[in-house]
Amino acid sequence: MKTALFQQLHVFLAVARLQSFSGAARELGVSTAAVSQSVRQLEEQLGVVLLQRTSRSVSLTDAGRRLVEEAGPGLAQAAAALQGASAQPGEAIGRLKLSVPRAAVPLIIAPVLPSFQARHPRVEVDIVVEQRLIDIVAEGYDAGVRLSETLERDMVQVRLTDAFRFVVVGAPAYLEKHGHPERPEDLLQHHCIVLRSQTTGTPYAWEFERGSKTWRIPVQGSIATNDEMAGVAFAAAGLGLAYALEPSIQEELDSGRLVRVLEDCAPTVPGFFLYYPSRAQRSEPLRLFIEAARALGGGTG
Repeated sequence: MKTALFQQLHVFLAVARLQSFSGAARELGVSTAAVSQSVRQLEEQLGVVLLQRTSRSVSLTDAGRRLVEEAGPGLAQAAAALQGASAQPGEAIGRLKLSVPRAAVPLIIAPVLPSFQARHPRVEVDIVVEQRLIDIVAEGYDAGVRLSETLERDMVQVRLTDAFRFVVVGAPAYLEKHGHPERPEDLLQHHCIVLRSQTTGTPYAWEFERGSKTWRIPVQGSIATNDEMAGVAFAAAGLGLAYALEPSIQEELDSGRLVRVLEDCAPTVPGFFLYYPSRAQRSEPLRLFIEAARALGGGTG
């Protein structure tokens, strides 16, 4: 009975993570009907509905969400332990799933992965590139990478980069035609590449600081995007000014395709951090990835 319940829970968590019965069936190597039956049997034993099903989508009920949050990490650890039992001494086996913003890919992920994969070839790494803030536990992630100011206080945080600036940049041709803004307020008279939230679609106000003075400028322009690097490309094409992480555009700055403006007001942020719910839930692949990232970047937790 316990073995059957464990298997049903494993199937349910796969459906919840993939939000798809057919997707879970493919991953588990069974039929969709078998997955549906397993989830239905689990619901009957628990006496609650765990999933809302329609012809187009699958979503968690409140009871289903609680079960994912409470049972998911423990089951993942148990599965990893069973996998590890078949590994050679010192060999890591498992899966690492990370939520990462696009700007962090060239700065952190791409430099770390070659050495990490060379040392731990049996660890499967799943990098999901997205800007939205996620619920790590409910959505089946091991960890995420974000700027520190967006993180909840109860998260374990591991520094991955040094502090860096957000800067306003434009192409030389644009600045020659429209002039250099001298104050943050001058941006209201310029063509700016508007950056929208991927979650809400709301435009971001560009932030600035000088000493104790701060600004939030609701820039406007005829071009908007939800991707920061797309905005940088538009600025390099002379379409307006963009707001970007300075390390992400170093190549464009070095080549002269883009020029900084308002440097004396550029705000500094603490940098990118890897975060996860608790040290008790840290998997072995995640621990090893943190070691590799620290060795490359020198970050401290």
